[in-house]
Amino acid sequence: MKCPFCKHPDTQVVDTRENEEGDSIRRRRRCLSCDKRFTTHETVELRMPQLVKQNGMRSEFDADKLRTSFTRALHKRPVSTELVDAAMDNVTQKVFALGEREIGSRQIGEMVMKELFKLDKVAYIRFASVYKSFQDVGDFSEAIDAVNKPTAKRRQIKPV
Repeated sequence: MKCPFCKHPDTQVVDTRENEEGDSIRRRRRCLSCDKRFTTHETVELRMPQLVKQNGMRSEFDADKLRTSFTRALHKRPVSTELVDAAMDNVTQKVFALGEREIGSRQIGEMVMKELFKLDKVAYIRFASVYKSFQDVGDFSEAIDAVNKPTAKRRQIKPV
C-alpha cells in the first residue's frame, strides 16, 4: 500500500485488529520512507451477478427493483414489512449462493414467485399474471387452481 503522505510504495503493518462484528479489519501502518503512520480498513466487497434479461441485455442487479416487485404485488395486502424484508433477503442470499457471474432475470422472477407464494397467495397471483404474461381468464384460473391444490389436499386429511 502506498503511503498517503509521501506516496512511497512500501509500508509496514504495525497493528491489526478485527472490529466487534467481525466484518472488517483495521490495520495501523507505518511508512518505511517518511515514518508517518496511518490507518486502513479492510472489508469484504460482495458483487451481485450481472442480470441477463430475456432480450440478452445485461444490467446490474438492483435491490430497489426487487423491492418494487414485492411492493406492487403486495399492494394493500396484510403482509408486514419485516416479512417482505426477509423474503428479499432470501432472494438475495439465493442469488449470492449460486456463485455465478451472471444470472437470468427469469431465474430471479422464479425466486420472487416462490417467496410471494409463501407470503400471500393473492400477491403471488398478481405477480404471476404479469411475470407469465397471462392472456385470458383461463390463465388466471390455472394459477388459482395451482394455489388451491395444496389447500385441497390438507382438507381431505381428517383427524383420527
